[in-house]
Amino acid sequence: MKFAENIYRSPFGKIMSLLGQCIAKLQKPFMVYGFTDLGTNKFRKFTRISSNVTIMSPDKLRIADNVWVWHYTILDATEGITIDEGAQIGAWVGIFTHGSENSIRLLGNEFVNIPNKERKGYTRGSVYIGAYSFIGARSIVLPGVKIGKGCIIAAGSIVSKDVPDYSIYVGQNILSQTTIDKDVKHFRSNDYSDTYYCKEVLELIHDKLKETGEL
Repeated sequence: MKFAENIYRSPFGKIMSLLGQCIAKLQKPFMVYGFTDLGTNKFRKFTRISSNVTIMSPDKLRIADNVWVWHYTILDATEGITIDEGAQIGAWVGIFTHGSENSIRLLGNEFVNIPNKERKGYTRGSVYIGAYSFIGARSIVLPGVKIGKGCIIAAGSIVSKDVPDYSIYVGQNILSQTTIDKDVKHFRSNDYSDTYYCKEVLELIHDKLKETGEL
């Protein structure tokens, strides 16, 4: 990696950049079925990740099975990302665990000469995404955020704070309605008991429907 960086910083850097851009234009993204979690060395047979998803520090990415990550998404696992069972991440999503928004001013021109881990002023924090949560296209998840299970993050949201289980997050706010409330409405038209993702929540839904005499 250091060798390639040194070449890029040499007079050949522009040629490397042009070659990279040409290759990128020829390559069409596609979904790759199966993913090996490098930390646990476990193969996730039903996880699907786009061929052009960018993964930074893949050894710090913990990912469960049945996960979906769509095209043009960035997973910055520099400080650690955990994606639990069945979570889905849309296209053009950015999940970040570090940021240089302060250190570029504090370190000035010395920034590039200081190793990542030694740069003062960096924002750092691992990210957790709970089971069967959905992150809509073009959303941004910032360092240190924990998203609970069964959540919906609406497209275009900026997630800068923890999101409790079963929450619906739109823009930069958590709605009063939960995904449990949404699912109760779906159960009124069809019984999803055989396939529903969480037995505990299923019991809550059944209780709510019993209260109204709908079950």
